[in-house]
Amino acid sequence: MTDMRVLVVGGHGKVARLLLPLLVEAGHEVTALFRDPAHRADVAATGATPVVADVERLGVEELAALFSGQDAIVWSAGAGGGNPARTYAVDRDAAIRSMTAALLAGVQRYVMVSYFGSQIEHGVAPEHPFFPYAEAKAAADAHLTGTTLAWTVLGPSRLTDDPPTGRIETANQGATAGSVSRADVAAVVAHALREPATIHRTIRFNSGATPIADALSEDDLA
Repeated sequence: MTDMRVLVVGGHGKVARLLLPLLVEAGHEVTALFRDPAHRADVAATGATPVVADVERLGVEELAALFSGQDAIVWSAGAGGGNPARTYAVDRDAAIRSMTAALLAGVQRYVMVSYFGSQIEHGVAPEHPFFPYAEAKAAADAHLTGTTLAWTVLGPSRLTDDPPTGRIETANQGATAGSVSRADVAAVVAHALREPATIHRTIRFNSGATPIADALSEDDLA
């Protein structure tokens, strides 16, 4: 899919700020949603249209109004940890509302930026500080895969600020959790949006030797 209208939720996040210019340069019409008005100039500088909105507080119909007319939604938002209640509110509840809103607005394509270990049986102990995030992401991802959306779940390994390599390895190719640069994650999101082979797939990945376009091809995901 080319020349899409793409809305990125969490548009001022570290991955999103690398993703937005990639989408703009690819010819997409890009809208970025974020909650802090002070970030408007940063987002505008990427070429995306900034929209200030707090997804934690918006209901399904309000989100659907924002999503109306879009071709694809990218969820790259997160509470950032540290507050379990807010983690559940954003990473689980708001994410699930956004999926319902996408369906209500008639937006079929939905890409979720998750993490490598996200699954219902994630194995994180309840007393561990990471537990709320693991629970929230697992619930959101499971809900997404049960919808009729044209969904993709992307599960990168531990994120770094290293320069992009343009190469990854997926779990389908035998990769286990490691690390990957945020820049490469952004490139994976951009490729996934236009690659039909990624629809209805959960793709776990880290840094590797395979060019991103090849790693996300029908042959490598089969």
